[in-house]
Amino acid sequence: MQVRQETLAAGAPVVTDRAQAEGYVAKVCFKTGPPRGTGVELEWTVHHRDDPARAVDAQTLARALGEHAPRTLVADSPQSPLGCGGAVTLEPGGQVEISSAPSDSLAALLADTAADQRELAGLLGRAGLVLAGRGCDEHRAGQRILDTPRYAAMEAVFDRFGPYGRMWMCGTASVQVCLDAGLPGRAGPRWHALHAIGPVLVAAFANSSRQAGVDTGWASARLRACLAADPARNGPPAGLDGHAGTEQELIAAWARRVLDTPVLCVRRPAGPWAAPPGLTFADWIAGALTPPPTLDDLDYHLSTVFPPVRARGYYEVRYLDMQSDGDGSGADTAWTVPVAVVAALFTREETVDAAAELAAPAAGRWVQAARHGLADPAIAAAAPRLLDLARAALDGTDLPPDTVRAVRDAVDRRLRQGGIR
Repeated sequence: MQVRQETLAAGAPVVTDRAQAEGYVAKVCFKTGPPRGTGVELEWTVHHRDDPARAVDAQTLARALGEHAPRTLVADSPQSPLGCGGAVTLEPGGQVEISSAPSDSLAALLADTAADQRELAGLLGRAGLVLAGRGCDEHRAGQRILDTPRYAAMEAVFDRFGPYGRMWMCGTASVQVCLDAGLPGRAGPRWHALHAIGPVLVAAFANSSRQAGVDTGWASARLRACLAADPARNGPPAGLDGHAGTEQELIAAWARRVLDTPVLCVRRPAGPWAAPPGLTFADWIAGALTPPPTLDDLDYHLSTVFPPVRARGYYEVRYLDMQSDGDGSGADTAWTVPVAVVAALFTREETVDAAAELAAPAAGRWVQAARHGLADPAIAAAAPRLLDLARAALDGTDLPPDTVRAVRDAVDRRLRQGGIR
């Protein structure tokens, strides 16, 4: 959901027909090359240390973040990165996010991001605030504190589908892993594999059963809220989108989905950004709204599509709950476990293919994963084999031996807690 700027580009080329738009989406969303970089985006809900249920206001966050505050919070902020380069952004309900730069070294990525997390926790701690390592806010219902045209329009769209949109926007937190698309001929299999393994990893790392003081009965209430917020925009793949097919078919399916997704908002120099209900980007191209869209509008539309895996030139894995060791410090690094698991599975192309094959019996079971976690029979059968593959693949990363042991132990604990080890 991250957007760094909300500015209008002058003189951007106009999109004249659907074929042009689909070709552009295919080009910008699937940039191929040797897979080297891994990045992370980490979100946390934020709470008062002495009263976690009390709302955190924008002014308190602005003072705590100081020069690191994003411009969605402080209009003239320098937006200084944290010491190891992580950028600080905010989600609509005040959830704080660190976005790393991509790194060729998984070990350096985890170490640098952990250092930035400690710095962020220190800034917030001096204001009496703490980071919470759960996928849902356990203490209070989400409430929007960022007053931007984008988020106002988003809230209005999600409200048409019920209460889950506000919950997802304002009261959830995730671990997002960013991976290169890969070489030509491998972008499709990697895209397919990220979807195939998704339900198993959702279940294995589900960490959001409680929301606003209530046991929801779902293993990942965060993913439930995301999928229900706007099914066409946030829903899991359908047809060839993420499943078996040639690379060209998979890419074409993604481009069609983008064009057929309703427009979330129309950026304007002044006034609200509301879009006509149900207007897709393809409708806009066809003349249902004037003036016609530009390529910059299409780029912006791409940032408003939130499926479990999103193509943005690289692949953004969005289906994992934020993690916690439960120490309450706000600086624990349990999030490193799912990041290491995903990165390890994608270190070698033969491991990518093996992962997709092992996860195939549970592929597509997104709702079952969110609802039942590792108690779902199909997921329970696939999880040990897939996670054992990941544990073995850790040896192909540059993680130090003590980190590899810690990740393996954490994975084993997850399986034992799920009753399948």
